[in-house]
Amino acid sequence: MLTNDLKKHLEERFSFTIKSAQALRGGDINSVFHLKAKTNDVIVKVNKASVFPKMFQKESNGLTALRATEAIDVPEVLGYADYNSQTYLVMEYKPSGQINQEFWELFGQQLADLHRKTKEAFGFMEDNYIGSLPQYNRSAATASEFYREKRLKPQFQMAKDRGYEFENIEILYQKLDQIIPNEPPALIHGDLWSGNFLVNSNNKPCLIDPAVAYAPREMDLAMMKLFGGFDDLMYTTYQESFPFEKDWEDRMGLWQLYYILVHVNIFGGSYYKRAKDLIGYYV
Repeated sequence: MLTNDLKKHLEERFSFTIKSAQALRGGDINSVFHLKAKTNDVIVKVNKASVFPKMFQKESNGLTALRATEAIDVPEVLGYADYNSQTYLVMEYKPSGQINQEFWELFGQQLADLHRKTKEAFGFMEDNYIGSLPQYNRSAATASEFYREKRLKPQFQMAKDRGYEFENIEILYQKLDQIIPNEPPALIHGDLWSGNFLVNSNNKPCLIDPAVAYAPREMDLAMMKLFGGFDDLMYTTYQESFPFEKDWEDRMGLWQLYYILVHVNIFGGSYYKRAKDLIGYYV
């Protein structure tokens, strides 16, 4: 909730005068507001400080890492802090443009450019969040080790704690070294569904709400395909710029298993059966 007290604090900290505050749709975890000020507009995300510790600090670090690559547009983080019982993140406001055919070509090229940014090891500078769940990013030497230890195992344990049982998990773990290609780490968005990009005023893609890590690049593609919303031209352009490893399409379900498990642990329901079906396919 954007209280009057918090508004006053923001005005004092960021030296602007708020003319209006509009609540935006789509904030499943946080309350999101478009603040119109005399000098500039900003986006403010707000939550209770006790609910998700350091979430906005971690989101800020993820956005900053993506923005530093200059591969694709990302909102500038203006600041974050706890204030009284609330926590907030203030970002640059991005006016909207329109999607055209050139947009998808550019998106494919820029995502490929982002994925070329690499490190010696898989992981990230800190653990962060995937939606409302913790995401673990301690260093791993290989893609299969990272995916097994930092992605699948924590989600399977959470699911077990919630009463969901799975068979053949150990068999799946043993097969990962054979299935997953030995590619270097790539800087990925980490939660790239269609609700986590914008079209900026120059009709170019802009990434928001990341779950950043240096991870297998195919994970971004798998999340994109999981719920749709991306034109085929984007994949074609990506492939031309940064060709996929052999049999990449057959691995999409393997990467999607992580995101499906996240949904099992948040929503339950039909996602549970889908997760079991994916395990059955790969074992």
